[in-house]
Amino acid sequence: MSTLRRNSILLAVCLCAALLASCGGKDDTVADPTSPPAKDGGGADGGGGPPPVGKGDGGVKLTEIGSFNEPVYVTQPPAERSALFVVERGGKIRVIQDGETLVEPFLEIGDLLETGYEEQGLLSMAFAPDYESSGLFYVYYTNTEGDVQIVEYSRSDDDPLLADPESARNLLTIEHSEHENHNGGLLLFGPDKMLYAGIGDGGGGGDQDRRGQDLGTLLGKLLRIDPSPQGGKPYGIPKDNPFVGQAGTRPEIFEYGLRNPWRYSFDSANDALLIGDVGQDQFEEVDYLPRSEQPGANLGWSAFEGDARYNKDQEANGAVGPIHTYGREGGCSITGGYVVRDPKLTSIFGRYVYGDYCEGALRTFIPSASDAKDDKDLGVSVGGLSSFGEDSSGQLYVTSFEGPVYRVDPLK
Repeated sequence: MSTLRRNSILLAVCLCAALLASCGGKDDTVADPTSPPAKDGGGADGGGGPPPVGKGDGGVKLTEIGSFNEPVYVTQPPAERSALFVVERGGKIRVIQDGETLVEPFLEIGDLLETGYEEQGLLSMAFAPDYESSGLFYVYYTNTEGDVQIVEYSRSDDDPLLADPESARNLLTIEHSEHENHNGGLLLFGPDKMLYAGIGDGGGGGDQDRRGQDLGTLLGKLLRIDPSPQGGKPYGIPKDNPFVGQAGTRPEIFEYGLRNPWRYSFDSANDALLIGDVGQDQFEEVDYLPRSEQPGANLGWSAFEGDARYNKDQEANGAVGPIHTYGREGGCSITGGYVVRDPKLTSIFGRYVYGDYCEGALRTFIPSASDAKDDKDLGVSVGGLSSFGEDSSGQLYVTSFEGPVYRVDPLK
């Protein structure tokens, strides 16, 4: 377990200051439980405030809400309350409406995908913040050439629970055909309403092509774009992206030094970013970045794996170390989750929930910018743990590669 940032974090703060014009000192406070999202109208008792940070000693159960074909993600459009959307790796997006799985998929694009390796396929979707009016959503998949592709679609004019397959508009294709693994996979709209994409380092082993620290490639990065067409191009570059205008860099890059950021999330209480970055042979890691430290952050791969020095020929000056690591005794592939802000889940409120694909046990800790406190086994497990998800009210879900999708409910 890692409890301290690397000594070089001070350099990262300085970089952040240069990028943002103003950047305070390192935020060592616990993710603030006094500022929950204003979604549920108060705490678990219906009063005015949120519950305190939970102790993580059980207190939850997993309620199966459906079974699917290799589900890898679950989400919901903003302001939606009745329909959940489940992404199947093979290319279908299924809808759970009022507790029942609809027969007809929302979208089916299996013929566009390469799915021969388990890290390939349709890997996530993200609804536009204005989905209710625009009907736009985005999907992330590996195409038939094995490359990463991000595509915009719109829902059907005739049925809000069906997509229009003819509306496809390609935003971005990233060459990834040399190796099958490390495809990343998550699209997410951030608190700033920009579209984020976590891209793996291109695969193989040990960052053999040295892409993690290379700002000239999109591989091994967290990207941030405006998905609206701009200037004759399919998407725009936010002007405040950290590498805009710098020679030899890709302006889409928001953060770098990542190996395979399969799942990441923003804490809805304070906009902190938490990344579950899948490790090489020794360490899985969770990275934590307060909002002010996010632009331009270097997470260290492949100069480091976790806190340990890895490729000696790689330099990562100013790299931000993980707040939590674990070795092979804890699993083989981290599945990043969420800081829980559902006030009904009092036992884990304010704690970060995560797990491991190989181990299956769900675990939680109290996150902060400096460390992860009180890491505990939650007492529930999911075989083939593939992802976590949230609905529009902040309720937490878990998906299993083996088929089930679960809702995390309080144990009463």
